[in-house]
Amino acid sequence: MLQPIEPVTDPALPPGHPRDLGGPWHSEAACRSDEAGLFFAPSKEPTAARLLREEAAKRVCARCPVMLECREHAVSQPEPYGVWGGMTAAERRVVLARRRRREAELQHSAPPIAAAG
Repeated sequence: MLQPIEPVTDPALPPGHPRDLGGPWHSEAACRSDEAGLFFAPSKEPTAARLLREEAAKRVCARCPVMLECREHAVSQPEPYGVWGGMTAAERRVVLARRRRREAELQHSAPPIAAAG
């Protein structure tokens, strides 16, 4: 089972800040002021245009204070489309596959639990 990362807390946040009170991470997302089209592909987008758009979206993500929360949300859901947390859908699929593989390896390598008797 995938374990979400703990929310990133910043001791520099002023008291009463939405994230300090356990508010939704997305309320602080840098992308809230950007066009959604930057993060999600229009249909039949040419590859060169898609790569440029994704790089521009990743630049927004790079300056985002909640990038890690966003990324974890997108991997754990999993979000099938768009740039989330600085990663494309294809990049998130790779992360998810690695997590699942690692979890399977850990389950197979764990010593058996002896029955109490």
